[in-house]
Amino acid sequence: MQIQTIKTTAFNDQKPGTSGLRKKVKVFQQTGYLENFVQSIFDTLNVPNNATLALGGDGRYFNRQAIQIIVRMAAANGFARVLVGQAGILSTPACSHIIRKYKTFGGIVLSASHNQGGINGDFGIKYNISNGGPAPEKITDSIYDLSKKIIEYKIADLPEVDVDTLGQSIFNDGKFTVEVIDAVQDYADLMQELFDFSAIKKLLSSGFKMQFDAMHAVTGPYAQEIFANRLGASESSLMNCIPSEDFGGGHPDPNLTYAEDLVKIMFAGESSPDFGAASDGDGDRNMILGKNFFVTPSDSLAVLAANATLVPAYANGIAGVARSMPTSGAVDRVAAKLNIPCYETPTGWKFFGNLMDAGKVTLCGEESFGTSSSHVREKDGLWAVLFWLNVLAKKGMSVEQILMSHWAEFGRNVYSRHDYEAIPTDAANSVIAHVKSQFTSLPGQSFGGYKVKTCDDFSYHDSIDGSISNNQGIRILFEDGSRIVFRLSGTGTEGATIRIYLEAFDPDVKNHHLDAQVALAEMIQIALKISELKERTGRDTPTVIT
Repeated sequence: MQIQTIKTTAFNDQKPGTSGLRKKVKVFQQTGYLENFVQSIFDTLNVPNNATLALGGDGRYFNRQAIQIIVRMAAANGFARVLVGQAGILSTPACSHIIRKYKTFGGIVLSASHNQGGINGDFGIKYNISNGGPAPEKITDSIYDLSKKIIEYKIADLPEVDVDTLGQSIFNDGKFTVEVIDAVQDYADLMQELFDFSAIKKLLSSGFKMQFDAMHAVTGPYAQEIFANRLGASESSLMNCIPSEDFGGGHPDPNLTYAEDLVKIMFAGESSPDFGAASDGDGDRNMILGKNFFVTPSDSLAVLAANATLVPAYANGIAGVARSMPTSGAVDRVAAKLNIPCYETPTGWKFFGNLMDAGKVTLCGEESFGTSSSHVREKDGLWAVLFWLNVLAKKGMSVEQILMSHWAEFGRNVYSRHDYEAIPTDAANSVIAHVKSQFTSLPGQSFGGYKVKTCDDFSYHDSIDGSISNNQGIRILFEDGSRIVFRLSGTGTEGATIRIYLEAFDPDVKNHHLDAQVALAEMIQIALKISELKERTGRDTPTVIT
């Protein structure tokens, strides 16, 4: 095995966001672009002898080519073994599980998550550390610093590895091995350990109808194995389960806008299935639907926390819960009743990972359709779907009945998120700057039935590692507990996305049937007035409402 040292020129745009480095495919296809970033990852690490790297992605365009490059670079940078998901497919939560199960040094996930794929779409790469979770900021900052001054990278002269066939490929007299593994079986086995598969199987054979949409993305093979092979769900209950390099031409984001086909099925009146769910490009997000009923991710987290003891893995209770700051306070109310701690963190799963490693929390979630538990260190779409099926099997109630019962007990945190995507960066920054400029004048002002109590830019002090994260989102907090949050998203690759989060607490059961957009109509107008979003961006309506 010959190791080549290739001279290269640094790029100035390789700063990782909340979920790694995401750019257009054509950016990654530039000579040296992927190699520079991968070398910067490896140069940040102190790779021990006999180290193993987990590697795979969501199957999007450029996934296979990137895997071959990374395998050769891993060989040149001191790794002894690389575990690759069969066909290069490895969901993000499955990668976290593989890292933890096989005690690898870390893993590289190739995904741009819910972003569109194809030759004109997006690509992404991120590094996960040995606990299975995303690299913390001190590592990603170091990667970025190195990427700005890199002058060479190392790559081994190896033949292309067959990633479609299970088994080992041995090189350099046994000093370097690539092993193609059945990550689907590994992940399915874990799910069977956590949940009551017998109860779920009985539910699915009782006439209960479900519909799962893999959105032509990574969870297709996992869903086939778990729902069809192990739980006996009908083939017709699974849709879009063959991974596609361009996600079937769609946008693999499980929300009411982009999962339109599933939404039509679930909102077809009495003929609708009892339960519907979708997952995203890399399998870490989920959307939950009942018959003609949408469950917000914030409410989903709260319901799962309130019913955790119905699941075998959590039968003895949960240590605590955590939510990202923009996520509604619904789970806070559950935690208070259960007398367990509830943590509010910035957006980004690495913050939850610290709390889990310290034994502080068991369940956690983000309003961006991500929920999970301490079984891995990533959000986990299929885990959430199975959790819901387990709860439905045990309670014998419909999805809507479960939510109405939950709201009657805890009150309803009426919640919605409005996304304005691909806004010119200058215009988006202008909106945020305008809101910030009112920090001193807004407190005490009344807007209709709401009076501003305070406003700030959320900061977080990590009690585990001592790190401080500033500028995590602008909060307008009202005296009755309602709030508006403004954030610029770090997950897109074109322009900027402004997210507006709206939340109002309502304890009155007479109002719990109201559509969120109706219940929040006044607050929506307040948000637009405070931000001057229409005037500054020219946008009349959000791109996505959830």
